[in-house]
Amino acid sequence: MKKAEDFHPHYHMIKVVMTDGTTFNTYSTYGSEGDTLTLDVDPKTHPAWTGQNQHLVDRGGRLSRFKKKFEGMF
Repeated sequence: MKKAEDFHPHYHMIKVVMTDGTTFNTYSTYGSEGDTLTLDVDPKTHPAWTGQNQHLVDRGGRLSRFKKKFEGMF
């Protein structure tokens, strides 16, 4: 049987830098102790979390075909 340290992740303290420059410390399996994780997308700015600028783009008529196919369901 393998030892516990062979298959369990090692959690250590890292620094996370948000897109607006704010930072916080957290435990993670990313990198090694003291590393910095710089985010390209975060929940303060991305439309998926903020609910702004959300619109569907119909590329190649896929959205139109979907709407037509499921027209009477909802």
